[in-house]
Amino acid sequence: MTATTSTTLALFAVAILVSLCCTTTDANDKVNFREKEKQVLDQILGPGRYDARIRPSGVNGTGKGEDNSNPTVVNVNIFLRSISKIDDYKMEYSVQLTFREQWTDERLKYNDFGGKLKYLTLTDASRVWMPDLFFSNEKEGHFHNIIMPNVYIRIFPYGSVLYSIRISLTLSCPMNLKLYPLDRQVCSLKMASYGWTTDDLVFLWKDGDPVQVVKNLHLPRFTLEKFLTDYCNSKTNTGEYSCLKVDLMFKREFSYYLIQIYIPCCMLVIVSWVSFWLDQGAVPARVSLGVTTLLTMATQTSGINASLPPVSYTKAIDVWTGVCLTFVFGALLEFALVNYASRSDMHRENMKKQRRQQYESEHALEPLVRHPGDPMAIEKLRPCEIHVPPQRDNCCRSWLSKFPTRSKRIDVISRITFPLVFAMFNLVYWSTYLFRDEGEET
Repeated sequence: MTATTSTTLALFAVAILVSLCCTTTDANDKVNFREKEKQVLDQILGPGRYDARIRPSGVNGTGKGEDNSNPTVVNVNIFLRSISKIDDYKMEYSVQLTFREQWTDERLKYNDFGGKLKYLTLTDASRVWMPDLFFSNEKEGHFHNIIMPNVYIRIFPYGSVLYSIRISLTLSCPMNLKLYPLDRQVCSLKMASYGWTTDDLVFLWKDGDPVQVVKNLHLPRFTLEKFLTDYCNSKTNTGEYSCLKVDLMFKREFSYYLIQIYIPCCMLVIVSWVSFWLDQGAVPARVSLGVTTLLTMATQTSGINASLPPVSYTKAIDVWTGVCLTFVFGALLEFALVNYASRSDMHRENMKKQRRQQYESEHALEPLVRHPGDPMAIEKLRPCEIHVPPQRDNCCRSWLSKFPTRSKRIDVISRITFPLVFAMFNLVYWSTYLFRDEGEET
């Protein structure tokens, strides 16, 4: 029993020692791993070891650059997070995006210790060489620093550098508003090198989804139909510079303008036609109705133009508001014509009454001056027979004959003509601006 107990105790002691050694080894490994990460950073970015002012050489180390090296190739991709506004008046749009650049710097290669160091992370961009990219159509821009600066740099073992940053930009977007508000607009995001020519620096779109858009992107008054990536290298007297661009194609949401502009204008035009059904003698009612609708339509037109930039061409909304304003003004002029015709009809009736009274007074004196036995007088007393040739029946003439006065006829004709012409205008307008080819917008 004594020997067995001794053996058991010895084995237990050995197991405890092995366990302690393994624990110590694991702890040392963890500490050594973090220590190795620090050592690697000091080794590749230490004083006198790396100069951030010198651009990295190309892939093969020989080529056409100023230092006999290939140009540095920078792959770019962006993640579109949101579009806050598209301003028609200022012709600009605001966007928030995550911007990423990736290039290879052979000076930053390091040992990954069997895959334990996947990458090193930095937050200070001044520690490594950075491409001099700028947004050529930018108006305003800022970085995000809440809670910490939204930027990181990852250095991979084979010397690849990934730079990612979240930025907000206000970019110019020249617009063609000829078809407004039934238009589509193309807004570009352009990125170019500021100082390095294509001999030294080349920007390329990353292979496979270079532009990503957040799901359920909400745009005020617009929908993002599609986007296209392209290159836009520019040549100046100092050389050729690499440039990338992405074209965002927006379609304007028409439902807002239908409710806010088109339907109210139609209602104002229809209300102006109410005066055709009022009595021609109701002068105050017809005048107030015509003037009110005219002023309201003018105010509506001014409000629409106030939200748009002053351009030298005619927009689709200008055609609509101009024709509607013409119809409302025409209804007011129609009442002026009716009023003139009414006064003319009254004057004509007064003249007829005077002639009739004069004719009756003359015939009342004829028996007193006629001589008895005068055969000519007897012939004058015989009734006169007038033969009128038969006329063909005309539907419009017979229908208008129901309205004896010219003023009433003008009102009746206006009740039919104004709606008919307005309906024809709508047919031409909507068929012109809705059923059109996309190539006509440019």
